[in-house]
Amino acid sequence: MRRSLLTAAVAAAPILAAALPASADAQVLELGDQTGTPLVAPTCPPSVPPAQCTIVLTRVTALATFSDGTYLPTMVTKAGRIVAFTVGLSSLSSSTATRKKDINFLNASYGGDAQVQMTILRQVKHSSKKKRKPHEFRVVAESPVFHVVQYLGSVAQLPLTQSIEVKPGDIVALTTPTWAPALAIDLSGKFHYRQSRNHHCDQPPTVQKAQTSGSDTTYDCTYGGTRPEYAATEVTYPVASNPVH
Repeated sequence: MRRSLLTAAVAAAPILAAALPASADAQVLELGDQTGTPLVAPTCPPSVPPAQCTIVLTRVTALATFSDGTYLPTMVTKAGRIVAFTVGLSSLSSSTATRKKDINFLNASYGGDAQVQMTILRQVKHSSKKKRKPHEFRVVAESPVFHVVQYLGSVAQLPLTQSIEVKPGDIVALTTPTWAPALAIDLSGKFHYRQSRNHHCDQPPTVQKAQTSGSDTTYDCTYGGTRPEYAATEVTYPVASNPVH
């Protein structure tokens, strides 16, 4: 009797499978954190003198171009909505007194406390090839600004109160309207990023260079061996299982 019931169950399995609805599940994707190196709170490498420890990103928008050799690791490949973004922030110093001194200096130098913002970029496409610039991007959406001094020394995931729609080809960037210690330095050649400016790349920007909504900017300043520590959480739209014609 047991064998007969088992045989009947096996025979019925294809019928039951055909009767079940097709899966239309959405996916949760971590854009920028899918490579082999997880996000970290940056620290100054022991071999780098403090005066050359350029881990602070100031008044600019940063675009990760290579991470573990992956080109444009935060590019959107499936339509969906960004629901959160993550940023790794250095503690600046293990000494409380030194940390306070550094924070006060950065606040005074760059117009306020540590702030980050998620920026969605789309490559600008001109009708004329002569006008086309390979690294020119337009801001198509952005998150609110987050004040993050309380998260220094950690990798913080920041949920969005309103999700942001993205399309394939859009790219997530990290904006620091003031400053944020979000750069891991002295890495291998598998890591590169670009900044939203095109001159004096070896110095911090003297004026505000963070890209704003609707603007077009050329990202000509490129930095090897450095990784901006950020990622974005996307929930993709489910695939239609029974499209209406």
